[in-house]
Amino acid sequence: MQILGLVFAGTATPHRAAMAAFAEDVLGLQRVEAGTPYADMFALPDGSGFAVSDEREEGGGTSRTIGFLVADLDAAVVELRAAGVVVDESQANDRYRYAHVVAPDGALYELVQELPPG
Repeated sequence: MQILGLVFAGTATPHRAAMAAFAEDVLGLQRVEAGTPYADMFALPDGSGFAVSDEREEGGGTSRTIGFLVADLDAAVVELRAAGVVVDESQANDRYRYAHVVAPDGALYELVQELPPG
């Protein structure tokens, strides 16, 4: 597998509305359509994004995730599973296919494949 870059950073928090307002109003990030009701997405000038979502588990508090860009999500998932890594089933929104991975540090990461336009 080859990691091609960083697609986004994300935060999952019980303070989603306040965090989204901070990103837009204080940091000046441009809000864009996320393609999902579960997150607010913001575009950065370099093409990457910042996502704000509700906490993953009620009472779980704030957590972070980083999205690594891969050319072929299915191949990357097969490779990680062959190495004994637990990888969630892939999901999609309007722009990406992605799969969550819990790395040895216990943190959540995502492998992300860009979808063709349209």
